[in-house]
Amino acid sequence: MSSKHEHYYVPAQSSWPILTAIALFLVAVGAGLTVQHFQDGGAGSTFGNIVLAIGFLVLLVLLAGWFTSVVNESLSGLYSEQIARSFRQGMSWFIFSEVMFFGAFFGALFYARMLSVPWLGGAGNNFMTHEVLWPTFEALWPLELTPGGESTEAMPWQGIPLINTILLLLSSITLHMAHVSLEKNKRMALIVWLELTIVLAGFFLYYQMVEYSHAYHEMGLTLSSGIYGNTFFLLTGFHGLHVFLGTCFLAVLLFRIAKDHFTPNDHFAFQAGSWYWHFVDVVWLTLFVFVYVL
Repeated sequence: MSSKHEHYYVPAQSSWPILTAIALFLVAVGAGLTVQHFQDGGAGSTFGNIVLAIGFLVLLVLLAGWFTSVVNESLSGLYSEQIARSFRQGMSWFIFSEVMFFGAFFGALFYARMLSVPWLGGAGNNFMTHEVLWPTFEALWPLELTPGGESTEAMPWQGIPLINTILLLLSSITLHMAHVSLEKNKRMALIVWLELTIVLAGFFLYYQMVEYSHAYHEMGLTLSSGIYGNTFFLLTGFHGLHVFLGTCFLAVLLFRIAKDHFTPNDHFAFQAGSWYWHFVDVVWLTLFVFVYVL
């Protein structure tokens, strides 16, 4: 009884992973220096911005090169069904890691709201601790007064946050329609729906920049605004970064569609981009409820 074995392509040693790690290191250092700029009143901001910009530029160039290598390998017929399953497993684990990433920040938010704030307000048997640490503290969320006496405003859910929620929900619908069009081999509809998704993503990023500008210059809501400002900008900022990366992902897919790289039966790259985008949308809905509304 004979068994048929399919080949499994093992790529040669590559410098892409280590170079990408270096680029991510530059992004992390640049982001840290930039955030420190907002904390200490401006010192070192130029250097931090330069490092951050270089990190992002190098990262985009490296990802473009890495993606090109993978695409060329795929188009050359080097991949088997087993490798396709490996890609699916890899993307699934990547999204799971992102769930854990955002789970940590949501956990910090819940800890602050449900445990720390009531504790500082004298809940339970902590009335003496409350009097010693912060006698004038009011256990209300969001905290609009920092320990240093600086006041801020809470970002309302109406206006830009609600508009961005609608934009992302619509983008999920348009991306799903693009996927359906791909499966039905309707190329023109696929391109139109995917272009609409990218446009909606661009509007989301634009409105988030407008929101940040309004928060900093008119509301006094900054990274220095205590635990509320920290959690607000960390959650919305990292989500905005994911939207930006997802938009780049969709743009790459649009370019590949123009090159006829996908067929109705072979388009995992498009599926991976769709999974990632729908994940980003679900994170935003959770963020909108727990950061803006409640």
